[in-house]
Amino acid sequence: MKRWLVSILILIAGTAPVIPDATATPDCKEPIPELFDRISPSVVLISAITIDPFRITERVSLSIGSGFIISADGLVLTNSHVVFRYRAIAVTLDNGHTIQSELVGADPILDLALLRIPVPSQGLPVATLGDSAALRVGEEVVAIGNPLGLEQTLTLGVVSGINRILPVSPMGLMLPLIQTDASINPGNSGGPLLNRCGEVVGITTSILAGAENIGFAVPVNVAKRVLPQFIDKGRIIRPWLGVRGRLIEKKELRAIFNFPLVDGFLVETIEPGSPAEEAGLWGGELPIKIAGEEFLLGGDIITGANGQPLNDPEKFEKFVQSLRVGDKVRLTFHRKGKKHEVEFTLPERPILPGDLPPRDQHVLLPMCNQGIAPGL
Repeated sequence: MKRWLVSILILIAGTAPVIPDATATPDCKEPIPELFDRISPSVVLISAITIDPFRITERVSLSIGSGFIISADGLVLTNSHVVFRYRAIAVTLDNGHTIQSELVGADPILDLALLRIPVPSQGLPVATLGDSAALRVGEEVVAIGNPLGLEQTLTLGVVSGINRILPVSPMGLMLPLIQTDASINPGNSGGPLLNRCGEVVGITTSILAGAENIGFAVPVNVAKRVLPQFIDKGRIIRPWLGVRGRLIEKKELRAIFNFPLVDGFLVETIEPGSPAEEAGLWGGELPIKIAGEEFLLGGDIITGANGQPLNDPEKFEKFVQSLRVGDKVRLTFHRKGKKHEVEFTLPERPILPGDLPPRDQHVLLPMCNQGIAPGL
């Protein structure tokens, strides 16, 4: 698990939030109906359309989801897959009034997006942002949203898992998620997951197909870290190297394979057009499964970066966290038993095809025993 987490840190890094949390909420023993009455006015219905220019019929697709107001000046937080690359994004308030919104920023990798709506004369109700790091398994949570377009629906459950890394996820959901048994359905996407104080602790994002009441939410602390970048830049700026793979150690594989190995980052795939491809790094080509986990062997093994070894998770984590757009990176790697070096400058990472999920992002198909390949 740790080797997945260290490479995910670069995806969720951000600066301190500029949007303050709302004032303290009432007693956490507040009855559920009263909690719903207090919080639901801040939850909105979101609808948007996309047009496929390459089709003659059925060119228009509709997206329905949820969101919630996080500031009195009209900022609305939701999922990226509800609005990203859609047009005519409409927001329906609790009073039934529908208004057009502006997309402030979106990030398919974290599946988060920020909208802005005009502020009506009576003002806007604002949801309180809580602390997802304080969640514990077994804690009661409430989801409010618009499942199947049914407005203002509440479901109740518990936190059934935390820091859940899904081996079935596209790259866009490779981050620690909150798992809950509160019922989540299409249309809930982007709505708030609340603790019993009525504070938002997560943004509901997906369910696992074939399972019963296993849903997932993006931790609200992740959203709080990236909101300033949405507001300032309209996107999250990340450096791009373009390799995916995993850390290996001799002791793990030497007993299985009868050929020399070095400690480092095993390059399994190279992203097309990336700095890694232009530098001539090689990905793997020999698929091997060990205890249900797939390895692609035969690629380069990166053993060092900027003169520092990358032979354990802590060193790898430190390297990943240090990367910035415009940095010069010098990689040391082994290929077929020989040592090589390459140097290049990191550009900004673009949105890649693998970042964009199918239109029904809400449902993840179960594909057990598939390992995640961390990426840079």
